[in-house]
Amino acid sequence: MQLELLNDQGQAASKFEAPETVFGREYNEDLVHQIVVAFQANARQGTRAQKDREQVHHSTKKPFKQKGTGRARAGMTSSPLWRGGGRIFPNSPDENFTQKINKKMYRAGMAAIFSQLAREGRLAVVDSLKVESPKTKPLAARFKAMNLQSVMVISDEVDENLYLASRNLLNVLVVEPRYADPVSLVHYKKVLVTKGAMDKLKEMFA
Repeated sequence: MQLELLNDQGQAASKFEAPETVFGREYNEDLVHQIVVAFQANARQGTRAQKDREQVHHSTKKPFKQKGTGRARAGMTSSPLWRGGGRIFPNSPDENFTQKINKKMYRAGMAAIFSQLAREGRLAVVDSLKVESPKTKPLAARFKAMNLQSVMVISDEVDENLYLASRNLLNVLVVEPRYADPVSLVHYKKVLVTKGAMDKLKEMFA
């Protein structure tokens, strides 16, 4: 699989031979959907809590007499049928939303995403991404020169300068290969991979 090798101006300088095992697979929509949903579910924190009819603040006094009013019978205002009453099946503060994805499925799904990005022309290779100082302005100018407004960069090494320079840029994400996730790959319009990161991606997802 041949990918574009971009220069500092964002132009295709040459071609880069990428491994077919990662960038030449067929697109499996069902598998990609499954790993994206699982990733988002595993990021959820089950810290929300609701009260049942025992926990809500209420009076145990009968709201009105049993007969003669024409209304349905009611024993107390904590009933789930009443406004302000407790929930029948409340959310617990230790709710677990995690979904299990097998390693083989995850690797295949990530490879399918990389392959589809390559086919759509949304994935390219760069020699490296280094900055001399932790300044946002030079890095922003570099992306502007390459005509990149929404970009995810997978670098073989993210040093402190690169991290500090990129963290305040809108629609820019710079990560190491081990932190590449399916949601970000699908979200960003362009994905840049350094040459050093290609070997790590091959080792992880081939």
